[in-house]
Amino acid sequence: MAKHIAQLIVAGAQVVGRAFVKALRQEIAASQAAAQRAGGGAAGAKHSATNQKLGMSLEEAKQILNVEELDLEKVQKNYEYLFSINDKSKGGSFYIQSKIVRAKERIDSEMENIQESKVKEETKKGNDT
Repeated sequence: MAKHIAQLIVAGAQVVGRAFVKALRQEIAASQAAAQRAGGGAAGAKHSATNQKLGMSLEEAKQILNVEELDLEKVQKNYEYLFSINDKSKGGSFYIQSKIVRAKERIDSEMENIQESKVKEETKKGNDT
């Protein structure tokens, strides 16, 4: 009886181990694909890492704030409007308000990444001449 229980435990551990390895490989492949879609290389990896860190993609943040392009003025205007109309004291939803805040943080993070890239490019051009 003990032999059968031990075999069952070993077989179960093997199944769980294989499933874990398969899930890990899928996650790595998905991360690499996301980085590739974001432009590949270091920029794509940074974009993907920001998505993971903030829990929201740039596209989702744009949809929440109803903007097509990363226009800082329009983003701020839409953020303030959406945040105020979803105020709980006005009958709004705290959940929606928090999604709006997270969307703004995600777009702000992307704007910072863009600024850093521009500074690096200018520095590189300055060093090359």
